[in-house]
Amino acid sequence: MSSLLFSSESVGPGHPDKICDQISDAFVDAALEQDPQSRVAVETGVKAGIHDDQRYAPLLDTFGAERARQIQDHGAVVLLGELTTRADINPVELVKGVVRDIGYRQGDGFDPECFVIPLIGKQSPNIAQGVDRGTLDEQGAGDQGLMFGSATNETAVYMPLPIYLARALTNRMVDVREDGTLKWLRPDTKSQVTVEYDGSKPVGVTHVVIAAQHLDSATNEEINEGIMEEVVKKIIPPELLNGRTKYHINGTGRFVVGGPVGDSGVTGRKIIVDTYGGMGRHGGGAFSGKDPSKVDRSAAYAARWIAKNVVAAGLAHRCEVQLAYVIGKPDPLNVTIQTYGTGEVVDDGRIADAVRAVFPLRPGRIIEALELTGIHRPCYRNTAKYGHFGRDGLSWERLDKISELRTKLQLD
Repeated sequence: MSSLLFSSESVGPGHPDKICDQISDAFVDAALEQDPQSRVAVETGVKAGIHDDQRYAPLLDTFGAERARQIQDHGAVVLLGELTTRADINPVELVKGVVRDIGYRQGDGFDPECFVIPLIGKQSPNIAQGVDRGTLDEQGAGDQGLMFGSATNETAVYMPLPIYLARALTNRMVDVREDGTLKWLRPDTKSQVTVEYDGSKPVGVTHVVIAAQHLDSATNEEINEGIMEEVVKKIIPPELLNGRTKYHINGTGRFVVGGPVGDSGVTGRKIIVDTYGGMGRHGGGAFSGKDPSKVDRSAAYAARWIAKNVVAAGLAHRCEVQLAYVIGKPDPLNVTIQTYGTGEVVDDGRIADAVRAVFPLRPGRIIEALELTGIHRPCYRNTAKYGHFGRDGLSWERLDKISELRTKLQLD
């Protein structure tokens, strides 16, 4: 078997793009909590750290002295999109709550007192006429597009090992910051893991990359020791590490200036982090800020549901599902299954036929089956924070179609 290296990255909730994803999904949660028929398409941008006179002057001209000073001291959040709902939402308070929960505080250059600019209209009636129909079977897709879902049996949660480990590292950094284990750690974090494969089997980790924003008072020795002992060694199994494993912690030497001060953020810029870490294709549509009538979100969740059940049913070691839709139409244009030669029981075409028979694929029926609205809906902001797949408690992670698939294929 030939050796292959594959890398995946993850980012923590304090990363500028992830701040935006969480704010956008907070709008989805707030709207659906009060009105399950809400239509939400909200995108967010963040920026802070505008201090020099040349760049401060346009702020004065545009916003006046008070708002310009607020942006300079606390940063700014811009909200763009469409929101049609009966819910009562205060966008300023919603944004401040998310920023506060992430862990940004006064003195960071970006904090809950940021200036919020809400530029939100209503959903186009041209879209609504194709989506908001009488029955679940008639409800059309909220947009055209193609969606992918993947699963592999190389981890217990049916996720590729590189993204599984990378995400676990960033999640661990949240834990040790919030519980005070690493008091110098700040919210903006990133990780990257390179896994060596022997054929299709993961055999080791060759590189671990960590970017950990820290207080200026923390020494490099303190940072390196803390990350190695409290993060890396707590997450990556020792059998995957060896003397050849290379570690890169804060590759530039220091990472004090982070978050929206060090970089701007935009919703939907971390879609590979959100999904499979690059091991598996992506249709291109972001999830965050969109209610489930948008198939970018709901059909991608359905595709993961399908792929995971196909692998768990023993039909393949690896499965990728593609669905495609036309705006306003309920039925998918195609249901394509690829097992990349790992399907040892039946061919991909027969699996696709069984999937069509077993799984609901119209948008309204997907929303119903996966409980994507209503009182049992997922907390979408939480998916934006820790990833959309490979986690307990999400309806599209259920293994509830194994028996039906095998029966349909006459295997049981």
